[in-house]
Amino acid sequence: MTRHWTPLAIVYLVLAVVGLVGTWTYNALAIAAQRDFLGDLVSSGPAVSSITTDLLVVAVAGSILIAVESRRIGMRFAWLYIAGALLTAFAFTFPLWLAMRERRLAALASVEA
Repeated sequence: MTRHWTPLAIVYLVLAVVGLVGTWTYNALAIAAQRDFLGDLVSSGPAVSSITTDLLVVAVAGSILIAVESRRIGMRFAWLYIAGALLTAFAFTFPLWLAMRERRLAALASVEA
């Protein structure tokens, strides 16, 4: 059985880990400093609102891509990546999905060959 780990899949997987560690490092710092995380998100001014909006739009677009592309290439349980973003971070689940997508595409290519 071939494992289908392409170089691109590995890059995506590394990005997923960086996204998870990066976002949760800042979350841990906010908790350690006893910051009102939600209050800081909504009351720190236009810059934070801009970043929040930017990330929300990207997360929604990426979630749509996950759903549509997963169905197109026959990946099961795509909803877990979208739901997982609510529990961890989209910076983790999206690159993770990209890695799994690359594996699926490699598997499909090896069946066709």
